[in-house]
Amino acid sequence: MIYNFDKNVDRSKNNSVKWEEIGLNFGDNDLLPMWVADMDFETAPEILEAMNNKLNQKIFGYVSRPDSYFESAVNWTQKRYGYDIDPKTLIHSPGVIPTISLIVRLFTSENDKIMIQNPVYTPFSNTVKLNNRKLVINSLIEKDGKYIIDFEDLENKAKDPDLKWFILCNPHNPVGRVWTKEELEKLAHICLKNDVRIIADEIWRDIVYKKHKHISIASLSKEIEDITITCFSATKTFNIAGLQASFVSFQRIEEFNSFNKELEILDIRRNNPFNLVAVEAAFNKGEEWLNELLEYLEANVDYVEKYIKENVPKINVIKPEGTYLMWLDFRNLKLDNDELSRVLKEEGKIALSNGYSFGEEGSGFVRMNIACPRYMVEEGLSRIKKAVDSIIK
Repeated sequence: MIYNFDKNVDRSKNNSVKWEEIGLNFGDNDLLPMWVADMDFETAPEILEAMNNKLNQKIFGYVSRPDSYFESAVNWTQKRYGYDIDPKTLIHSPGVIPTISLIVRLFTSENDKIMIQNPVYTPFSNTVKLNNRKLVINSLIEKDGKYIIDFEDLENKAKDPDLKWFILCNPHNPVGRVWTKEELEKLAHICLKNDVRIIADEIWRDIVYKKHKHISIASLSKEIEDITITCFSATKTFNIAGLQASFVSFQRIEEFNSFNKELEILDIRRNNPFNLVAVEAAFNKGEEWLNELLEYLEANVDYVEKYIKENVPKINVIKPEGTYLMWLDFRNLKLDNDELSRVLKEEGKIALSNGYSFGEEGSGFVRMNIACPRYMVEEGLSRIKKAVDSIIK
């Protein structure tokens, strides 16, 4: 490997949410943080070089965005996914979740219904409820260690004329599914038949493992593309989330103009000096780094699966097809959510995301972030084992 993902990176004094806010979120600062979904790897040196070049200019005024910014995203999407996005459909936004929230506010009315698929990333439900829209749940079904879509339930709920939008998470956080072409086509056709629009959160699209392939739902046909608003970013992929940069693709010009106008009103349309050059460098020069990262992450996934099977057989592993998140099933321990959290915190001294925070369908599960050097994965697993052994004893 050219890049060193085993390097010990001390993040304890760099104002990292993951490391500095453990006490705030768990009530104990002395925990190993494997919760927030960012990586404990240095980003690609090609990105650091671009940012250093900007730093050496020593002036950080307002930024004019060149066409090359959007072209880098278009070229990356075409090269890796075979999907040709028109750069004229793209808008820069500070983040995917702010984008989704703004779409909900601009293009729905109060009491309109919006569907999500629990267990799913917590901000999805917040963007619906905090905007005074009605939340509809199409619960995923866990079957033989893999999650599938309940299409019968989805179709029945899609018939409701008050249901306006469906928020798709692909790849899915936290269960790690990378939806197949057949699944996406079936989902899209249900939405088309019932006049339900799609918001596709594809921020995890680059973190997909061998034997699986990310397919953008909008790429399936022009008809499906027209009802879809697609969100993606380089930030999750290259560990630059704090730079706050994402893309959103609008096929309908009136929605493009409305969204763009709202960013103008809020005065948040511009890039900052660093995310502009970092994103371009990521898409233009970061592919080799990403390919090595994926190899390292998949080895971590395999290590977790093997370790738990051999040492903590009470836990079942939902093996991810994408993302760097392990969805661990503790239900065999017969603990309620509060007790499970307490044991992991007090006996294991580890900070993991509680499964029930992703919806009641996540009860009995925890989410573990394995985007870190192997020694941290090993330490985290030993702490989980210690917690489980304390229960069994």
